[in-house]
Amino acid sequence: MGFLPISREDMAAQGIEQLDFVYVIGDAYVDHPSFGHAIISRVLQAHGYSVGIISQPDWKDENSIAILGRPRLGFLISGGNMDSMVNHYFVSGKHRPTDAYTPGGEPYKRPDHATVVYGNLIRRVYKDVPVIIGGIEASLRRFAHYDYWSDSFKRSILLDSQADLISYGMGEKSIVEIADALDSGIAVKDITFISGTVYKTKEIEGVYDGIQLPSYEEMKAEPRGYAESFQIQYCNTDSFTGKTLIEAYPNGVYVVQNPSQPPLTTPEMDAVYDLPYMRTYHPSYEAAGGVPAIAEVKFSLVSNRGCFGGCNFCALTFHQGRTVQVRSHDSIIKEAELMIQDKDFKGYIHDVGGPTANFRQPSCQKQMTHGVCKNRQCLFPEPCPNLEADHSDYLALLRKLRALPGVKKVFIRSGIRFDYLLADPDDTFFRELVEHHVSGQLKVAPEHISDVVLSKLGKPKKEVYERFVRKYYKLNEQLGKKQFLVPYLMSSHPGSTLKEAIELAEYLRDLGYMPEQVQDFYPTPSTVSTVMYYTGIDPRNGKQVYVCRNPHEKAMQRALIQYRNPNNYELVREALVKGGREDLIGFDKKCLIRPRKMADSKHGPKPAARGSVKNRGKKKTIRNVHRKKK
Repeated sequence: MGFLPISREDMAAQGIEQLDFVYVIGDAYVDHPSFGHAIISRVLQAHGYSVGIISQPDWKDENSIAILGRPRLGFLISGGNMDSMVNHYFVSGKHRPTDAYTPGGEPYKRPDHATVVYGNLIRRVYKDVPVIIGGIEASLRRFAHYDYWSDSFKRSILLDSQADLISYGMGEKSIVEIADALDSGIAVKDITFISGTVYKTKEIEGVYDGIQLPSYEEMKAEPRGYAESFQIQYCNTDSFTGKTLIEAYPNGVYVVQNPSQPPLTTPEMDAVYDLPYMRTYHPSYEAAGGVPAIAEVKFSLVSNRGCFGGCNFCALTFHQGRTVQVRSHDSIIKEAELMIQDKDFKGYIHDVGGPTANFRQPSCQKQMTHGVCKNRQCLFPEPCPNLEADHSDYLALLRKLRALPGVKKVFIRSGIRFDYLLADPDDTFFRELVEHHVSGQLKVAPEHISDVVLSKLGKPKKEVYERFVRKYYKLNEQLGKKQFLVPYLMSSHPGSTLKEAIELAEYLRDLGYMPEQVQDFYPTPSTVSTVMYYTGIDPRNGKQVYVCRNPHEKAMQRALIQYRNPNNYELVREALVKGGREDLIGFDKKCLIRPRKMADSKHGPKPAARGSVKNRGKKKTIRNVHRKKK
């Protein structure tokens, strides 16, 4: 079938005089089902609509948005597979040196807040063409939100982008309904009835059974109002129970969110992934070295969507939802067989998973008829009594993939939810995970070990992780393997003071492990944790939360996790002094760091000059004393 048109020449070659939709994207054009723009384009094409792609237009040049002409039905916009601000910046605010979603990894090829910039660019050229925005950037900014990068409270992206509609969430169902409505002649301003969309209006009298959120002005004046609004939004993300939500703005404007689309059924999800993707980047990028992001997904398989894990720093609840949706074994096997035929395939399937690899079914059957619980999590603080922890379907899938001719190894690199793993009374999957699906080390995400911080993260208690660790290493021993765990850890999450950061450092000391990388908490839109960061309030219960905002304290918390790094010495020492834990500075095996000087003018003579006989003897004595203490 070939790639979608990216030029007038391509349109002519495919016999297209005018496109139905022009899709403007912040990424390079990659026709692979791990890229949102590929899925939406192919779904529209499957329903009879023509789509052309404008990738990374020059936002300073109005002509860049007109290269495919005026679309018959509308423009679609996505900032990219990642939020454009997360794509551009480290949590420190420094610009990332590369962009994996751009040809050759070149940075600066998309603007900050790409969806907003592209929307305004289109509006300058085509004032009356419908504009529909989607993707993760639009989904997570659909209501007023805190913007970490400008440290400000922003309006709905629908208003700032001058778009007509947001298709939020995964969008396959809503985009077809939008296209059908536009094709039937309905004006875009009258498309107010489609699930999974957000629209703007000055009339809310006809909104049925809606909940009015605190207004933008109220939330901007009083952050507590934002915490209250967010909690209402969080409790209305489910398609079974969610209500229409209304947010008021000055001048009588309202942003209205319809309830979300129902989760995809397995046949619907299979149909999406069975579309004729080219499965790689557009050949025009070959000269630049291709698109780096394809390497992560080219030999990986998407098994599921949605997540009932409920981590507070994650926005999946607002984007994919809490109901797990799965592809059939046949669909996944079919894709794997295509993968095996690729000339670059070496026998290794890199991943079989999704947001959480070992979720292959809803957490309980009640969800499929009544929706997810509004005020209760499936796994936190403890697994719900109704939780059905069962890995048998996932295990059967992995066994089929391992048995395919040409497959040497099937790895699992998506996150494994270890508390769900432990909740399964059958250890068969855990054993086969260790035996067949770990590449020397298994990455897991306890995030922290202080129960105070874990309660704010929405993660299980330390004891649960330690039970998982013991079981993991016991299985390795039984199977005669020497495989390791790599824990992902986060510093400076709301709730973490220096006390909790030191507690984590002591845990790592006892473990004998220093992580190579540490992730500072990154406040991104539509997460519980970001609301805590901005408001200082836990939206779940309205209680105050300690928030580390000072860059120097953040640096100390991060340095404590890597206390063995000599470059972190001064920060670690300052943190220990400030935290009242100078007992951890010394020569005892429980100490994190040693005193930098053995003596100074206040405590005896200065050390002899470097290299002198006297000094070498003193150092030897000190080392011997330390050995004796050990």
